[in-house]
Amino acid sequence: MLVDPQGRKRVHSVSPVRRTIERALVAVGTLLLLAFIAAQAHRAILVRAEMNRFKGEMKAESDKIALSSESPGAPAPSLPGDADVANNPAVPPPSSAAHTNARIPYSGHAIAVLRIPKLSLEVPVLDGTDAITLNRGVGWIQGTALPGQNGNIAIAGHRDGFFHGLKDIRTGDRIELRTAQRTDTYVVDRTVIVDPNDVSVLEKGAAPALTLVTCYPFHYIGPAPRRFVVEASLKH
Repeated sequence: MLVDPQGRKRVHSVSPVRRTIERALVAVGTLLLLAFIAAQAHRAILVRAEMNRFKGEMKAESDKIALSSESPGAPAPSLPGDADVANNPAVPPPSSAAHTNARIPYSGHAIAVLRIPKLSLEVPVLDGTDAITLNRGVGWIQGTALPGQNGNIAIAGHRDGFFHGLKDIRTGDRIELRTAQRTDTYVVDRTVIVDPNDVSVLEKGAAPALTLVTCYPFHYIGPAPRRFVVEASLKH
């Protein structure tokens, strides 16, 4: 602190070290913000590319694809969590549309498109629920019915990602699930909060159903302890 010649005003001086630290913090913050924006843009590009690929190639190949919901040795369905406990890499995934398509050699391909008008959500449904897959879309839970088939179709998504808006979904809201063959419309029957080991919500019922799963609470820091489940039935 400096005093002027008249001794009336006090002038605070800023050391060069402090200025350097402040500039460094601003630079780091700017880089982090740019990295976040780049990551969001990259994800948006991947999502759009996957949906365009699905809507184009899968539609063209739809007449050649035979869907099958059963596969010997398929893992039992389980509720995915933040750390992705749904997939076991040692177990081959069950047969699905793209497994019969030689043009799609990679896992995590789109097998459907999920649309929730109320949430302004349109996202590809990818085959699998590993971390990389769920960063590009939502994932079909292996062991449940495939999109376009009868049974309980279960789909998982991150609570801080594509399924964050599920916190605002209500009974009666409409959900659309589009496959290469058709678009099915479901109506939300209820939402329920369950423990991670409660797989009863994935069981096949008497009527065609759609189940959406994400972690809960939505704003929980760290691995979330419970699962938020949306149950919907097919609208005829």
